[in-house]
Amino acid sequence: MSGFQETERLAEIRIEADTAPPRSPEMQQELDVALFDLREENRFAPLAEAPGPYTLALGLEERALRFEITDALGAPVTSVALPRSVFREAVEDYSAVCARYLGAVRQLPPAEIETIDRDRKMIHDDGAALLARRLEPAARLDHQTARRLFTVLAALCPPA
Repeated sequence: MSGFQETERLAEIRIEADTAPPRSPEMQQELDVALFDLREENRFAPLAEAPGPYTLALGLEERALRFEITDALGAPVTSVALPRSVFREAVEDYSAVCARYLGAVRQLPPAEIETIDRDRKMIHDDGAALLARRLEPAARLDHQTARRLFTVLAALCPPA
């Protein structure tokens, strides 16, 4: 993972449970897998000088998704609030294509499933790129980490 030091990673990801809305079983499974994968492998570095690895606490406010980052000693590094409205379209598109994919797996031929899966991956990549750009003033992360964090964001901010 070029460009990152070994300590430039998230050692822990916490979701502020009292702010998280209820999720469908499928979305809960996606969230659990994304969190597991994030804990196993990620590249994340706050732009503020602080010793890693880091802890990321995610929470929802009325109109924002809050990222609270602490260093290896538990000291606050930075806090970022991203407007939920910025991600609304990406999350709606991602949720819709995931629902289409789940339905397709049960009844469509492989070629049609592959087309929907390609669309799902493209929308996921777009959402991950948007999240990485919005976090850019505070932290840098690799593409896989951005994808997994976007999955977490989609689970925390389901479409209305």
